[in-house]
Amino acid sequence: MSIKVDHILKQYGDQKAVDHISFEVGAGEIVGFLGPNGAGKSTTMKMITGFLRPDKGRIEVCGIPVEGEAIATKKKIGYLPELNPLYHEMYVREYLGMMAGLHKITAPAERIEAVINLTGLTPESHKEIGQLSKGYKQRVGLAAALLHDPEVLILDEPTTGLDPNQIVEIREVIRSLGKNKTILFSTHILQEVEALCERVIVVNKGKIVADDSISNLKKQQTSSSIRVGFREEVSKEALSAIAGVRAVLQLGAMEWELETTDPDALGKELMGFALQHNVNIVSLHTQARRLEDIFRDLTGEAI
Repeated sequence: MSIKVDHILKQYGDQKAVDHISFEVGAGEIVGFLGPNGAGKSTTMKMITGFLRPDKGRIEVCGIPVEGEAIATKKKIGYLPELNPLYHEMYVREYLGMMAGLHKITAPAERIEAVINLTGLTPESHKEIGQLSKGYKQRVGLAAALLHDPEVLILDEPTTGLDPNQIVEIREVIRSLGKNKTILFSTHILQEVEALCERVIVVNKGKIVADDSISNLKKQQTSSSIRVGFREEVSKEALSAIAGVRAVLQLGAMEWELETTDPDALGKELMGFALQHNVNIVSLHTQARRLEDIFRDLTGEAI
């Protein structure tokens, strides 16, 4: 296994930031690490990378224990923290040259050009880092994390603060890297997870509440939803009273989303409801369960 986390605990006073969690990530996997703010994601990542020491438990990276072999494991890891630490007054190649020196990379000029090309930095590589957009600054952070050609990448919120175009660009970089490396990354953008990952690990209040493929998680969810639009106004109370409705969410003035365990039966109930209340249904379709719905079910809140 590229990453093995075994019953790690990190406690601050009475608060268990990470509460005896265990998981493994195999070579070549891209795994989404999800959870609400304060769930323990960043703390776990910092322990995997050796920046924090767990109070209990054991972590291995590429078969090497992090505790006692911190330098050896850091050589295996490329880490992009949530707050990307960059020297804004330095030029891109200058900064990467400094990082290459810290890693004692042989033939640094060749390696710097390789990661610049890999991360799509070429058009901006002549500039000072402070002159770059947020998306290109993230690319610089990725390039620095890749300089020593690590087997494992730990990416903490790599697309935070990026615009939609920049998000797509960084997504493509991560996807290309996933062909040869193990990647564990956290994000609040669930579309990124569905686009990049087959498997997710969900943490809540320091504990793992799910560790499975996205397809299996969707299969395990027993409820689905129906979106229905009316020509006339209806009340939430009236819709909640319909047989088979578990929850009601108003999407617009006349549009609603109804959660149910039996969408076919609920569709028939809605037809009866329309006749009984003399209202017209203008749209009606079943909504497949989304990752966001599953996340909310597992953690009790939206991401």
